[in-house]
Amino acid sequence: MERVELATGASKTIEQQFADMVACCDRSSIGKRLLGAFYIHISALPSLDSTLQTYEQLARRYLQEPIAPTLIKFSTAQPKISYLLYPDCEIDPHPALEQSIQVDLSTGLVSSRDYRDTDNPPVLHRKENFIAPSHPHYSEFAALTRQQDRLGLLNNSRELGTRFGWQQRLAAHHVELHGHRLACPLRASSNRTPPKIDRHKAALVRTGHRLACPLRASSNRTPPKIDRHKAALVRTALSKPMRSALEAGLFTTGTTFFDYGCGHGGDVQRMAEQGFDGSGWDPHYQPDTPRVAADVVNLGYVINVIEDPVERREALVNAWALTQRVLIVSAQVLIEDRIRGTVIYGDGVITRRNTFQKNYEQEELKVYIDQVLAVDAIPVALGIYFVFRDEMQAQSFRASRFRSRTTTPRVKASVQRFEAYKELLAPLMVFVSDRGRLPTAEETQAFASLQTEFGTLRRAFQVVLQATNAQEWDAIADKRRQDLLGYLALSHFSRRPKLQEFSSVVQNDIKALFGGYQQACTAADLMLLSIGKLEIMGARCHASAVGKKLPHSLWVHVSVIEALDPLLRLYEGCASRTNMLRMASNGRPEEANVIKFHCGKPKISYLVYPEFDADPHPALYTSMQVDLRDLHVSDRDYDPEDNPPVLHQKDLLVLSDYPLYEKFAKLNRQEKDWGLLEDWQQISERRGWQKCLEDHCAELKGHRVVWQKDADPYQIKLIRSARPRKTVE
Repeated sequence: MERVELATGASKTIEQQFADMVACCDRSSIGKRLLGAFYIHISALPSLDSTLQTYEQLARRYLQEPIAPTLIKFSTAQPKISYLLYPDCEIDPHPALEQSIQVDLSTGLVSSRDYRDTDNPPVLHRKENFIAPSHPHYSEFAALTRQQDRLGLLNNSRELGTRFGWQQRLAAHHVELHGHRLACPLRASSNRTPPKIDRHKAALVRTGHRLACPLRASSNRTPPKIDRHKAALVRTALSKPMRSALEAGLFTTGTTFFDYGCGHGGDVQRMAEQGFDGSGWDPHYQPDTPRVAADVVNLGYVINVIEDPVERREALVNAWALTQRVLIVSAQVLIEDRIRGTVIYGDGVITRRNTFQKNYEQEELKVYIDQVLAVDAIPVALGIYFVFRDEMQAQSFRASRFRSRTTTPRVKASVQRFEAYKELLAPLMVFVSDRGRLPTAEETQAFASLQTEFGTLRRAFQVVLQATNAQEWDAIADKRRQDLLGYLALSHFSRRPKLQEFSSVVQNDIKALFGGYQQACTAADLMLLSIGKLEIMGARCHASAVGKKLPHSLWVHVSVIEALDPLLRLYEGCASRTNMLRMASNGRPEEANVIKFHCGKPKISYLVYPEFDADPHPALYTSMQVDLRDLHVSDRDYDPEDNPPVLHQKDLLVLSDYPLYEKFAKLNRQEKDWGLLEDWQQISERRGWQKCLEDHCAELKGHRVVWQKDADPYQIKLIRSARPRKTVE
């Protein structure tokens, strides 16, 4: 057995080198791992562990002449390396393999295979998986893959490995590729007149796939005429941006409202019905309405339907100029799956419905707002941002988003004086429940009658403590303290605000709960350090009062984040914040509805189950894992037609106030009674789960287990007798 001299002077056999290489492949943060192989782009080779670089150098010395490979394939099944040549890798979205050169390190034999004269060569997909995130084309490659995933083009990947298979898949979906962008072919003559665009039909078109169809036209084509007034929706309810503003508390008594680009004026009408004075301007439907300044200005789904970049920018700037307190900017960020008839135009598309849409990514929209207005827009929901005029209000709003839910402690003792002043004491109880502290001197105006009766608010609150559980009030104060610490800790990743940038209410919170701002910041930094200790985080996962606890992980639905232990909330906040900062082209998956905390590893996974509510055992569609050690983000997609993981016991992931909790819980109890959840290893994936149901003569009707219609009665009898103490519905 040949021995290889190492830089240290020691030597290892090829077998030892191979074992070390396999271990390095398994833990590499870049590259594509498949069963029996690890692939890396040549540009990322210097970023690999030195063990892999040394191993690759061993293979190169057997080559008779220098080569310029595109990919390097490390076989993890046997000591072999293959050099794969894709000459057009950066230009062609799915380049064809031209040549493969394989080196057997155990024998030194070199073999080669040429595909240049092959009609159906292998082709490459998901090119971003082979390169490092710093590669100049990473974002472009990743964006194309996301488009293809959302259309299901990459499902059942075994059929796509060759040129013919890939071309058949594209034809079946009626799409083609133009550079790194998907398109729908439009059969048009070069003298075809440009389409007339009806913006009124642009309502609620999902964007984000960046799908379009090229318009094969002569170079002297005149720009299409866009009927911008037709973009307006006839709404039957408040738009999502306005609902978000109401839920965020942006509207209080006396708040004025202006809708810039109001269309038919549905939001203006419904806000007036709720008691908020406002008006709206639209260049077609309300051209004579004065454009007036207001506390809250809404620019709702306007900029994404303006095809002229200059006018688009003007709309944003003009709406901001009218804003006195907060501007709401929204735009579509996903494109509809039905892509036939779309036409590339400018930086957007003309859809098959003859409308224009600018296809924003979530982070792209924020960058655009920030650059045009020189602000730091706050994401509120998918495609919705708040822009505050006053930095103090912005910081207070950011801090408020970290506030967990609390309830006023119940009265548990009959105290005569409390009963006599119950109505007078109620506002004070609400205030302390909300802030976790007593009002300060400047906040006592609303409690003048209480002060008159009790002398001080502290004395009044002593009466409250006599009638309630003092520990519950302590818990509220601690929860508010943890909320502030979480916000201050996460601000470490961007810019920690100065104390004077907070509202007086938040400043009073900090002083009352911590003694001072410096003490609060120090405590936040210590809290941030503590999440790096795996034993602490593991203990918090195992002790969590919510979520599904497995031996090595904690699973929760996104709806319960506020109810998590403060350290776990901060842990997740670090993961999502890091992800958004480092992976702006990819970002945190907006569709993620389940979060997995890894107890023994500094990792968090964001899981996408599109049918979480509807399917009793939804299949996993996509997972994104964030490693907090090196901030590496890795993605994995699951073929829904193959054998994806499936989710069980959904009731454990949500709180009891979740709308479908009872339905989930009843199914869980029923499946336990049937003995369906006993072999977790078998039922973790769809095929195993389906076999488990068949073995138990069971099937699912919605969120209910029933006997199979054609089940053998004798088999049912045997199943019943095997679990006599369990009730079968």
